[in-house]
Parts: sequence; structure tokens; C-alpha cells
Amino acid sequence: MIRSGLVAPGIILAAAIVGLGATGVRAQGKLSPKWEELTAADFRMAVQQSKGTCLLPFGILEKHGPHLPLGTDLLNVRYASLEAVRTEYAILFPEYYFGQIFEAKHEPGTVAYSLELQLKLLQETTEEMARNGCKKIVIVNGHGGNEHLLPLFGQAQMDKPHDYIVYVLDGERSRPGGPAKKSTGIDYHAGENETSNTMVSHPDLVHLDRAASESGADQKRVNLPEDVYTGIWWYARFPNHYSGDGSVATKELGEWNMKNWIAAIVEAIRAAKADEQSLKIQNEFYEKSKHPLDTRP
Repeated sequence: MIRSGLVAPGIILAAAIVGLGATGVRAQGKLSPKWEELTAADFRMAVQQSKGTCLLPFGILEKHGPHLPLGTDLLNVRYASLEAVRTEYAILFPEYYFGQIFEAKHEPGTVAYSLELQLKLLQETTEEMARNGCKKIVIVNGHGGNEHLLPLFGQAQMDKPHDYIVYVLDGERSRPGGPAKKSTGIDYHAGENETSNTMVSHPDLVHLDRAASESGADQKRVNLPEDVYTGIWWYARFPNHYSGDGSVATKELGEWNMKNWIAAIVEAIRAAKADEQSLKIQNEFYEKSKHPLDTRP
């Protein structure tokens, strides 16, 4: 036992070697892009490496026909986002599925939070991300039901000052070209495209043999002009919460779709990193909004 304040030279040397080894391992190894996998010290480095750019992949929990998992949107958007940040580094926020899915409340496994909670949780999540250095937040939408929610949320950022920018990237969609599709009808949900994508991201969770056990055809139970919107439209047309024909899905089509989706996410990350104007203009707007009568052309 060492009773004095002096430390044995051997202990100092051993500690130095261990410390250097630990530093060397971290310096040589790549930082994980996943928020939850980073240590506190590594998180600081990740913010610097990403230039404060973070992704919030946004999914949902809902029925996806008779053959795909409830978390299909979440699984696919996280797969595409993770592949993207391997090309262009950004921090990936943990699993997030607190979006708009009221139209599927009649189906088992659906988790539908109130609109008030959806907006409040998303606001506080982005604020916490920003407080931790994520000044450029790219929300990657993986769920069609969020197509109205997320632009509203983005626009609502003008209500109060924030020291960060929110970007919204629309979700997966079929792209021109690629393998020819086998289905000819509407393909909105759990059909050929989405099933093909899931065959790439999580093939073990696709039950292709069940895809034809329910109809994904448009029931056309409401006849309204195209420019008239009503919330029941989805249930009226697709009461099985299935749109399209997933039985004809192929891995080749999924690879094409995923490749394009990943490329779009990479492009969005790079654009956000390079964007030096949005935050300045946003701050200008906040300042002018305090004194609207002083605003001049």
C-alpha cells in the first residue's frame, strides 16, 4: 500500500500506456452515426464531424397489409438513413414513430398519438437535439401519413425564435426508370414498391405468401372532386389499410428504390451542411417580426 502522496513510477507508466491505447483506438476507429451508441465524449466529436447536422428518421407503427411488419415505415426509413450517413456523416437520432396515423386506428397494432402530443413531442425533440449541438436537423419522412404534418411543423418554426434550422425531406417514392413494375393499379401502401423496399431492408420480416390474402384495391366508396379533401378519404378507399399488390414485389425493384432514396438523403445532408443562409435569414425574420410596422420593402 502506498501511504504517501507519491505514486509509484510503474503505475504512472502503466496508466499512460492504457490512456494512449484508449485514445489511439478512438482516433483510429470510426464514430458511430447512431446517437444512442456514442459515448458522451464521442458525441462531442460526432457533432464536430457532422458539422452539427443530424437526421431524425420518422416512421410509424401501423398495419402494412397482411404481409409486412407494423414498423415497416420506421424500419425502412432507418435503413435508408443509416446507409446515407455511411456516405455522408451525420448523427442519427434514435427510433422515432410519434406521427399522424389516425386513419389506421381500426387496425391492430396501430399507435396513434393525439395531434397535440405529436407536435409538442416533435418540437421538444428538435429543441433537445439543437441544445446538444444539432443546429441543422433533417427530418427524413418515411410515412405517408406525415405528409401534411411535417410541412406544418416546419412552417410552425416561424412562430418563435430558434437557434437551429429544420429541414423536411419527403418520404420514399418510386422513381422513374429501374425494373419494370408488375402491378398496374394504385400502389400507395404495402404494395409492390413498399414490399420490394422491405425485401431489401428486412427480408426476414416479409411474408410474401400472405400478400394476396387481402385486397389492396381502391374501394372507391366516396365520390368527391379531386380538389375536395376529407379526412375519411383513406378509409373510404382502402379499408383494409392496404393499397396495391405486394405479392408481385421483387428485390430488384427494392434495390432500385432504396438506391435512389439513399442518394436523396445524402444530397439533403450535403445541402444542409453547405447551407449558410437559412439560419441567418431565419434570424432576420425573427427580428423583423418583433416590429412589423418598421418593415419596409
